[in-house]
Amino acid sequence: MTAALDGIRVLDMSRILAGPWAGQLLGDYGADVVKVERPLCGDDTRQWGPPWLDGQEGGESAYFLSANRNKRSLTIDLASLQGRELLTALACKADVLLENYKVGTMAGFGLGPEQLLKANPRLIYCSVSSFGQSGPHAAEPGYDAMIQSSAGLMSITGPPPDQPGGPQKVGVAIADIMAGMYATTAVLAALNSRTQSGQGQHIDVPLYDSQVAWLANQSMNYLVGGEVPARMGTAHPNLVPYQAFKTADGEFMLAVGNDQQFARCCSVLDLDKLSVDARFSSSKARIQNREALIPHLQQRLLEKPTAAWLSLLGAAAVPAGPINDIAEVLGNEHARERKLVRESRNSDGRRVPLVANPVLFEQSPVEHYRAPPLLGEHKHEVLSDWLGYSAQQIASLEDAGVI
Repeated sequence: MTAALDGIRVLDMSRILAGPWAGQLLGDYGADVVKVERPLCGDDTRQWGPPWLDGQEGGESAYFLSANRNKRSLTIDLASLQGRELLTALACKADVLLENYKVGTMAGFGLGPEQLLKANPRLIYCSVSSFGQSGPHAAEPGYDAMIQSSAGLMSITGPPPDQPGGPQKVGVAIADIMAGMYATTAVLAALNSRTQSGQGQHIDVPLYDSQVAWLANQSMNYLVGGEVPARMGTAHPNLVPYQAFKTADGEFMLAVGNDQQFARCCSVLDLDKLSVDARFSSSKARIQNREALIPHLQQRLLEKPTAAWLSLLGAAAVPAGPINDIAEVLGNEHARERKLVRESRNSDGRRVPLVANPVLFEQSPVEHYRAPPLLGEHKHEVLSDWLGYSAQQIASLEDAGVI
């Protein structure tokens, strides 16, 4: 079967996580993604270990492996005139260019959107940055953790203000990941627009603005209700009961989404009187009387172990789930049935475990999982495939230190 993005060529000039995540998704969907890296050192995250593949320090870090499958690697020295000319030639053959350099850096190289769109008017040029290509903070650098804090996420993540612990960041670089997701959808939309107009365009994707956009109901709660959302631990601002509860031997997550589910939950807990109590019988009432309701549920849930409650609630179609660690997530029956962990081998023959793309296409499936590339390993085939360079031309660029 033909992959969804078969025939689309992507120059991935990004590093760290947000841009590479977008490039990885495009590669998953079938695009030919060429990762352009600095000679000798490559993407910063290649050195972000431990852990390392096969325990080989200085080899491929787990961090790098997480965001760079389904790509080929080409090294180019952009400080050299020949390197910049080579990149321009590649951009003229590309459909998409991803970059996350500091604002103005690419233009300073003569490789900015205006310059490359002039050379290739059909190019989709996507810039991922901390604060966007314009605005008071455009020139400032930034990493995920500071975006999580400054763009509001940490103010609603962590235990309530009256409990110890303070604001918390999410356990993965979620601001980076979501900016990469927005970049991916924007590129796909721009490719579709190009089929109608014949024209490429520049796309500006800031981590900060992306973070603000996906605050979702929390932002709207403020805009509509006028109250600043606060940290609530595992609880939900718009649903009750919707939080983690302790049991006789651990904890689990209860996620009641409507009045019918609440009634069934009360029946399972043998607390039917609560479902007809005017203080709790409607979603609105439960939100208003959260502090009165939760202790009743918590006291009853302490009477049995987690597995027993999950079995009873599941049989009654009440949403609830265990709080699994990552080893349990990647090794359980669901992971095996859905093939959430895949395996590939890199050009050194080493086994590389990979987490699968979660999207299943009926007609254009994600079937091939190429291991994340070794630094510069595909320079010969990329320059031959894309530009038709001869072995002698490629050797000349190698001798000059361009690639």
